[in-house]
Amino acid sequence: MPRKEIVLGVNVLASGRHDAAWKTLPNPQTLSTDIDHFIQIARIAERGKFDAIFLAENVGSLGSTHPWDEPYHRPWRALDPIVLNAALSQVTEHIGLVSTTTSLFGHPYTIARQIASINHASRGRAAWNITTSQAPGVLKTFGLDEGFEQEERYRRASEFTEIVTQLWDSLPAEAIVADVEHHIYVDKNRLRPIDFQGRHFRSAGTLQTPTEWQRPVIFQAGQSKESKAFGARYADALFTGQRTIESSQAFYRETKALARSHGRDTSQFLVLPGLFPILGSTEAEAQRRKRELDERLDPDYLLGVLAKQLELEPGDFELDKPLPYDRIEAAAANIPPEGRWHRQTIVDGAKARGLTTREVLFANLTGGHRLIVGTPEQVAANILEWVDKEAADGFNLNADIYTSGLEDIVAYLVPELQKAGRFRKEYTGKTLREHLGLKPWVPPAR
Repeated sequence: MPRKEIVLGVNVLASGRHDAAWKTLPNPQTLSTDIDHFIQIARIAERGKFDAIFLAENVGSLGSTHPWDEPYHRPWRALDPIVLNAALSQVTEHIGLVSTTTSLFGHPYTIARQIASINHASRGRAAWNITTSQAPGVLKTFGLDEGFEQEERYRRASEFTEIVTQLWDSLPAEAIVADVEHHIYVDKNRLRPIDFQGRHFRSAGTLQTPTEWQRPVIFQAGQSKESKAFGARYADALFTGQRTIESSQAFYRETKALARSHGRDTSQFLVLPGLFPILGSTEAEAQRRKRELDERLDPDYLLGVLAKQLELEPGDFELDKPLPYDRIEAAAANIPPEGRWHRQTIVDGAKARGLTTREVLFANLTGGHRLIVGTPEQVAANILEWVDKEAADGFNLNADIYTSGLEDIVAYLVPELQKAGRFRKEYTGKTLREHLGLKPWVPPAR
């Protein structure tokens, strides 16, 4: 059996995955809005033949009253990912463009049209990353006092997604006949109008953006039972965050089985954990790079972030003692569903490794992603092991600093995967669906 070609994406942040990255860069005040900086990131990733760049989103974070929220301590996601990817579509030729938006708020028609428009602007390279976040800052932004119960939350997200995907199928390219002789531009008999009446959303009619470049790819991230079921039903690829090969193998088996239960071909359903490599020509050099970044961090900020993640206060911790597990357990009921997996990952990792609170602070700098500090050869071997042992179909990579960390990944890590015959040396397709090995989308019969 031929060995699987690895899927690689790039998770784009303004300064880098490491919280101190911005302190090493010139003009940090403008990083979050510097379009030239994002263009440079996209072009480096395309030079590395990556499948896609991934623009996450955190609606409503700026203006929060919580002192440990991201914008108060590092560059945040200031630009709308839809607008940013529209711009990047015009300065790249091959790489996929993943835009993150909510599936709980606003109206699905807007998202359907925006993502379809990027798909045309990029000639088939657009993807939608579906989120279901209802964190306090998000709720406040959209004028709500409280969120939806878990079951209702995913019912709402399902209705939203159903409308988006049905609208994408509503105006097939063959309906645009441009028949000069009979004075017909769009043949209404070839339209696939929708009439969706749900509990939370309604929509009828057709989208005015045709599907000439195939339906956009769908990504989804999440760890809860409901999130996995949702992703297995709707997504082409799952962006996940397992930190051990055993937990990732279990996630891989479970979500593939869920996809199969919907009658899906599991080769057309990808599992892509996040991965944060810090590279050096030797392991000691890589460790030194991380240590020099760590030394620029504010321990009080790190403790505040940890306390927020665990629903405690900074005063509940002693830096040179283990985490206060009894207090953590007592506070667990206060953690919203979307935060429980991350909390459990922190706690389990600290227990397994016998870490003090201080050590946990510096191991928790990954945004939930797995960290590897080492040589390109070591990281490449680890990537191949995970794919070959069915823990992943590929990875969404994070760079410690943009752009130097990404340049190192492209210059040193990617060639190791290419030498192994597991990653492309040139793009062979034009669309993101082709890059990912996904078959052309065929709308279901109605």
